[in-house]
Amino acid sequence: MKVSNAPLGAPLLLTGLLLLVMLFFLPMDAAAQLVSAITLLCLIWFAQNALETRWGDYFRLLVLMAGCFLTLRYLAWRGIYTLTATEYITLVAVLLLFVAELYSAAIHILGCVVNAVPLKRPLLSIKDLPEDTALPTVDVLVPSYNEDPEMLEITLRAALMIDYPAEKLKVYLLDDGGTDQKLASDNPVAAEDARVRRKTLQALCARLGTHYLTRPRNERAKAGNINHALQFVSGDLVVILDADHVPTVDFLDHTVPWFVRHDDVFLVQTPHFMINPDPVDRNLLQSFSRMPSENDMFYQTIQRGLDFWSASFFCGSAAVLRRKHLDEVGGLSGDSITEDCETAFDLHSKGYRSIYVDRPMVAGLAPETFTGFVTQRMRWAQGMTQILLLKKPYLAPGLKWYQRVGYMSSILFWMFPFARTIFLLAPLAYLYFGMQIYNASFMEIMAYTLPHVIATYMVSSMLFGRTRWPLISELYEIMQCVFSLVAIVKVFINPRKPSFMVTPKGDTLEQDFISPLAKPFYVLFVLLILGFVIGGYRFWADPLTRELTVIVLLWNLFNFLTVFAALGALLERKQQRTAPRLPVTEEGYLRLDDGRQVACKLLDVSAGGSRLAPRETVDLKPGEQRMLSCWSPALQRQLELPLIVRAVIPGYRGTELGVQFTPRTSREQDEAVALSFGDSARWIYFQERRARPIPFMRALRIVLSLIWVPVRAHFHLFTASLMRQIKSTGVTPDLNQK
Repeated sequence: MKVSNAPLGAPLLLTGLLLLVMLFFLPMDAAAQLVSAITLLCLIWFAQNALETRWGDYFRLLVLMAGCFLTLRYLAWRGIYTLTATEYITLVAVLLLFVAELYSAAIHILGCVVNAVPLKRPLLSIKDLPEDTALPTVDVLVPSYNEDPEMLEITLRAALMIDYPAEKLKVYLLDDGGTDQKLASDNPVAAEDARVRRKTLQALCARLGTHYLTRPRNERAKAGNINHALQFVSGDLVVILDADHVPTVDFLDHTVPWFVRHDDVFLVQTPHFMINPDPVDRNLLQSFSRMPSENDMFYQTIQRGLDFWSASFFCGSAAVLRRKHLDEVGGLSGDSITEDCETAFDLHSKGYRSIYVDRPMVAGLAPETFTGFVTQRMRWAQGMTQILLLKKPYLAPGLKWYQRVGYMSSILFWMFPFARTIFLLAPLAYLYFGMQIYNASFMEIMAYTLPHVIATYMVSSMLFGRTRWPLISELYEIMQCVFSLVAIVKVFINPRKPSFMVTPKGDTLEQDFISPLAKPFYVLFVLLILGFVIGGYRFWADPLTRELTVIVLLWNLFNFLTVFAALGALLERKQQRTAPRLPVTEEGYLRLDDGRQVACKLLDVSAGGSRLAPRETVDLKPGEQRMLSCWSPALQRQLELPLIVRAVIPGYRGTELGVQFTPRTSREQDEAVALSFGDSARWIYFQERRARPIPFMRALRIVLSLIWVPVRAHFHLFTASLMRQIKSTGVTPDLNQK
């Protein structure tokens, strides 16, 4: 972020900071605190509306300071005046809630520091280097475990089409599903599957011109697979791509120059751009093309903030690493199951630098099922907890203080299941058992608590509003916390026990079914409903505590709406398409039998097919074969792709055609992949069209309007399954059976 008008802006900023410090220590009653809080909230509102002015940088910092002030003032009041109880068990509940608030405030303040000045680096290109520059050799490593050969072929073809001198680029498939250990399995079926897989992938690599590598034993999971491959490759740079991560043609063009220009750069990380909705979005929100995805906040905002503090880290894929730096730490680190972040930590500790290039140049797949989603997030939570316990980043030698702040912010975030669980159960402690876990009057809550909550929302909206809509974080955290909490506790008991779990990708779902992980949410749903009933009785029976009861009931209502929405997301919807299609704006021509070329618009595209909208009426039927001619921005030439019509879809805007590409040659297969995945400008366009902030009330209306249909379908399927099992078996049913 470029700071301007320093001669005037800096003194004003320092003056504001001094006034906030003086105000922090100024004693005042609840009424005076309310007046000062309202004044500061108005100041935050004014500063937010002035961010686009020439003093916008200073107004941004002013928002952060004022917001953090209200949070710290609130915590000071909470710690001094409200932590009282008449019983030990109530005192424990009071302290647990306060610890959860301290954690949340710490994460919020760390987030403010990390993201205060997000860095937007210039987009470098190999073309900008001097003509006599000697480019480094590059090895592209694609580790694989159990992915379909069709998925791997797309990734390998795309890697071979990266725009880079062919003599300096080699592509390797690292097959961990066909190791010697698997071939010698005691299970004859598993051994035969491994033999077939190895033979199939060896043939695939030979056909494409890539290199096949496997290893004797499956040790240390992905890190072990890559480290074994490093013994057989010799490139100056190493590209890591997950099996489902398809690179664009300009991937090396915008990453390699950073290594050429700076000898101390060990990593250039790029975003993971997902081309399909995760299960929460697909099952509930259904707004993949209109709303920022769940990981956009990290890749579009937080990584840029970390990059400013030289703390952006390796995310396991879509990255380039310098080989000689990897060799210094013995390859990818393996003390944790998040080997990517751990490797970056080790190399940052040696004084090397990382670079984050904020351009989506790799398209991947999010998990299709909630089980796969939770499996992935539990691994991340456990791995980051391992780094906290085993590496101790807050004490690690070699790191700068601001790098420690960056790592602690990233790691401590994954402790959210503790706080989220406490916030979920705390109101029930009062409603069920009458525990006075929050000892404050209505006036004090209005003066301290509410301004803190509003300020936190306003600051978060400024930092993350374009990449994370209100209420969405709460929904995702609620859906993870039940499972991640247990996983994290296991790490604290034995930091070295967790094992690597492969995230399933490319699943197809033949029918709607309730996720097998739904049971805890049924329990929470019932507990929250009963909380309303008991709270209503408490409101009627105890007039002296009605104000507090109303506040707790509102808190319980927020939790209820979140859990209610989670139930809708737990209805796994049928999905038979393995290759997701993304909307595009390409134009092309459909060549007919009579030689005519009919202009058409490509509405969406995947490596397997497209949806076309002809500009004029065409008489085509399913099963007919035609040719599609269109321009490829990635290859900078016209493509000719054979296709077969699979569906004719009438609509009020005209007939649309669902077509499947039927490439006959390797060149045509490459062209289909390039058309679908080769152009990074398409990912940027898609990303920017959904990166927009919305007000809180609009977000609330959207969530409320979306949850009813999937929740109703969830309970319909639940009831039908329950009745079907009762009628057919007469035994206690499995409520989560597909």
